[in-house]
This record gives sequence, structure tokens and C-alpha cells, in this order.
Amino acid sequence: MANRRASITDLAKTLGLSASTVSRALADHNDVSEATKERVRALAKELNYQPNQLAAALRRGRSKTLGVLVPHITGNFFPHVVHGIATEASKSGYNVLICQSDEDVRQEKKNIDLFMNAQVEGILVSLANTTQDFAHFDAVQHQQLPLVFFDRIIEGFQGANVSAVVLNDYLGAYQAVSHLIEQGCSRIGFFSGPLHVNINKNRYQGYVDALTAHGLPLRPEYISHHADINLKSGSQAMRKLLKLPQRPDAVFASNDLAIVGAMQVAKEHKLRVPQDMALVGFSNEAFTELTEPTLTSVDQRSEQMGRTAVRLLLKLLNRAATAPPLKPVVLEPKLIVRDSSVRLAGKAKA
Repeated sequence: MANRRASITDLAKTLGLSASTVSRALADHNDVSEATKERVRALAKELNYQPNQLAAALRRGRSKTLGVLVPHITGNFFPHVVHGIATEASKSGYNVLICQSDEDVRQEKKNIDLFMNAQVEGILVSLANTTQDFAHFDAVQHQQLPLVFFDRIIEGFQGANVSAVVLNDYLGAYQAVSHLIEQGCSRIGFFSGPLHVNINKNRYQGYVDALTAHGLPLRPEYISHHADINLKSGSQAMRKLLKLPQRPDAVFASNDLAIVGAMQVAKEHKLRVPQDMALVGFSNEAFTELTEPTLTSVDQRSEQMGRTAVRLLLKLLNRAATAPPLKPVVLEPKLIVRDSSVRLAGKAKA
């Protein structure tokens, strides 16, 4: 017993009582004598007995647990989303079981199976970059388990027990590129992740439409898509741009790590930021205020997204079977203007 958690059965065996008597004693039932209760409590304290709250909840038909699946827990965005989820869930008496897919659809499928076997009451998920087959989410729907996607979602995936919360990624990108154009930039590069992922597709479209709205051409040689958008891919993409006969005068990237990689390469080539190369990222990571120069970025409303996702899930749990599907919630981005993109006097930080 020293190497494992003490159980009610262990208490009962040691005291020569039935497991049901021990259980009632711990619950302070009136049909158990005070002397027996004292014996049970004393041994429970000695053995550091802790009740299995999950098992008790399942016996009542409720696990009071939500499954949360994120692609990774690095950086600023997903940890802040998870914090919002945990805080909001706790307000309603729910615990959270958190898993990460490591951007691997195979691990994502295993995590979904784990959640269903653990009898969570609902699942909140942001897709891995590699997810293109969605059969594992059909299985969740078949179990009539409430499912809320956030940030990275399956567009068009519908059902009575399904909803989503996203950022208006298109608008965030449109604002970022329009800001660069207002600062006098006309040759703007774009770094992104794979376009089958909704956030990358929408940010790319925002980039394209901003150029078109301002009468600027789309130059394919200025665009880089990567399986994993990070510091390394940002550096590689910038080195490629700087070899062009006419290099860009600005770069917008769909995350902040990539734009920091671009900034490092720009400095290696003695380019001044923002005078020679203006830079804008996406996510508003904590380090954006620590770079030199500080980095302009699009804030993703991360904690608000987490809280909203839980509220949607709780609505799904408590809604009538005949109620109409819940509409997805779209959050508004905010462009945080810092030194890396401000070229013109009077156009400084908003």
C-alpha cells in the first residue's frame, strides 16, 4: 500500500468492516455509529486516504470534466487560451483535462479517444497543422458529445452539438498590411503556415485583398508558405527574399516567431528596421515588447477566446435537444502598433 494510493477497500480490510460501511462513515451517514466513524477517519488520515472524486462523479452520471486539446503549449497564445478556459470552467464547477497534439494528427486522434474514454462532458479543440481527415470528430458527434473548436477550426463542420470561436483573422491581416501601406511600403512580403488551415488561409486572403484595395500588385515571389511557421522558417524565408533583384520593403508574417527570425536576418544584412524593412507579426507574444525595435503585431484576444469557448460549451451542455445550432463566435482583432513598422511622423502607435 506504501507504493499506491489507499482505497476504501484498504480501509475496510484493515478495520474489518465492509466497504459500504466505510463509505457511509466517510460520508457521515446517520446509520453509522460515532465510534465507527472515528475509527474510519483516524485510519483515513493515517493512510492519507483521498476520495476518488472522478469515480464519485461518474457514479452520479457527471464527470464535471472538460477535455481541452491544443496543438502545443509553447509561446503566448495557447497558454493564455488555456488559462481562459480553466478560469471560466472553474467558475461553473468544471475541471479541465489538457492534452497537446504536437501538431500531429495521429496524436490528436489518440487524445480524442482518451477524452471519450475518460467520459469528459465536452471537448474544446484547436486543430493540428497536419489535420486534414476529420473522421475522429465525426466519432465525437456520434457520441453526442458537445464539441467546440477554437482558433483552428473545421470550416463547415456542423452539428447540433458543435460550435466554434475564432478570431477574424482576415481582418487582422487586412489591418496589418494596410498599416504597412500607410507607412509608405509598397513591396510587402508574406510568411504563412499551410493554407489548408483556416487561420492561414484567412490571413493570406486578408493580405491579398489589402494589396488589391490599395492598387498594389500581388507578387508570388514575395510569398512563403511553410509546414511549420516558426523562427527558423522566418529566417529562411527572409534570406530567400533578400536574394531577389528587388527585395521587399516590408514583411508581414502570420506569427511573431517568424517575423523575429526575419528581423534577425535583416539585421545581419545591415538593414534598418523599419526604415529599410518594416515588419509586422501576428499573435502579440510577450516578447514583442522586448525586441529591438519592439514588434508591431496583431493581438488575438487569447484569454477572451478561451472564456468564450467554455461559455459556448456550457450552452451546448444545457440546451434543449430541439434548439437551433449555436452560431460560431467571431472575435475582433486589434493591431498593436510598435516601432518595427512606424516610418512616418504622425503615424505612430495606435
